[in-house]
Amino acid sequence: MNNRALMFTALGLTGGVVGWGAYDTVGLASFADSVVRVMFQSRGWFIMLTTNILLIACAWLAFSQNGKVRLGKDDDLPEFSTGSWLTMMFAAGMGVGLLFYGVAEPASHFLFAEQELSPRLASSASIFITIFHWGFHAWAIYGLTGLVIAYFSYRIGAPTMLSSPIIEVFGDGRLPKAVGWGINVLAIYAIAIGLAGSVAMGVFQVQSGVARLLGVEGGGLGLSFIVFAVLCVAYFIPLFKDLGDGMAKLSNVAIGITIALLCYIVLAGPTSFLMGSVLDATGSYLSQVVWQGFHTYAYFGGEVADWFSAWTLNYMVWWLAWAPFVGVFIARISKGRTIREFLLGVLLAPTGFSIAWFSILGSMGFYSANKGTFVLEQARDNADGATFALLESLPLSDIASVAVIIAAFLFIVTSVVSAAYVLAMFSSGGDENPSTRVKLVWGALLGALGLVMIITESVDAVRSIIAMSANPFVFIVLLLLVCLLKALKKEKGAQK
Repeated sequence: MNNRALMFTALGLTGGVVGWGAYDTVGLASFADSVVRVMFQSRGWFIMLTTNILLIACAWLAFSQNGKVRLGKDDDLPEFSTGSWLTMMFAAGMGVGLLFYGVAEPASHFLFAEQELSPRLASSASIFITIFHWGFHAWAIYGLTGLVIAYFSYRIGAPTMLSSPIIEVFGDGRLPKAVGWGINVLAIYAIAIGLAGSVAMGVFQVQSGVARLLGVEGGGLGLSFIVFAVLCVAYFIPLFKDLGDGMAKLSNVAIGITIALLCYIVLAGPTSFLMGSVLDATGSYLSQVVWQGFHTYAYFGGEVADWFSAWTLNYMVWWLAWAPFVGVFIARISKGRTIREFLLGVLLAPTGFSIAWFSILGSMGFYSANKGTFVLEQARDNADGATFALLESLPLSDIASVAVIIAAFLFIVTSVVSAAYVLAMFSSGGDENPSTRVKLVWGALLGALGLVMIITESVDAVRSIIAMSANPFVFIVLLLLVCLLKALKKEKGAQK
């Protein structure tokens, strides 16, 4: 099937979601929630097994002889500096989620764990599980997907498509082609839905920050629409430019603001306590991450099972939904690096930053709550405003809030621009320089999808819609791993 059929099928599928959401937003959210519940109840264990397999595979590939293999020709060099490479990768992979959940997630876990644990143990456990959700397992999903695409695209010379590994390994017969084509369609759909959900959450947070600064209660959909309109103008402009030209600059600025914000909180808050929490969180995470990865709470029911589904399983499928987008994007910016360099960079740098980010913001929330200047229940119930509420307990809070708004805005813009590029590339048969017209089409559709999710006014509904789109990728990533291992084995045999 040709590229035109692929593009129109994918546009029809994602456009159908836009139409459904515009006509019956509540019905779409309800359907997504019911599908996700069935998926988690029947295959929750398999989702965790898959993420563990991917993490183990990444570790083995990084430290085996395969780690020396270059993602490209043997004399290819990286296109981007290591700093720009890491910031672009991190901005695309996590971005606005860090700002959205930095305070709210540890607070939510603490209030749940406090029912069974002492406050001290609940604090430590909440920081640990938050980092677990954003750490090695998340980046193993991204890293393995990106590695497969980079290897087959730049080492083998196949088109930059998720179907390429299947066709290269299993041949170009009718069945491999059909499976590959279906995977491409599902990848485009998952990218569009996953990105649109993050756009909605980013708009919710920017709206909350602007409302606080203006002294407006909530702001409602009216303010959301204004923020969304400004966002659309902002992300359409970079679509006319080269990927590396705009993305590297925007990503560096967004990450720079985020790091400055982190330093500000450490210096303005209880510095010794916060730095101690980072060290404590690092030891806790490294000593328990493997055990937690295999922990499915099989002997628990009721509230614990619901919590596990709502958080851990939801996060894992969220990363799977984003894997085609982030994987292809980091593959695109990683040409010329070795497998070892690629995997260590993808796994260690973002996880290290996540440990620092969540331990500092989470611990600052607990400290402020203990002092009576911050309410954990409000952070749990109003996630988009939690970071701004915490900053109000520190000096120069208005300036810090403006920094959060700018960083969140830039993260959304970089994510949309990156996603529009990847979608245009996919729907153009793997062309790494897709036409501006195709990028603009996908930019418009991403905006429409984001608007549908904004109208839901529910973060839980957005997360369910994202999780629903990721369902097939629990199996697809394992197929991609098999293709990579077979190809590496073939290359090793040819060198003997």
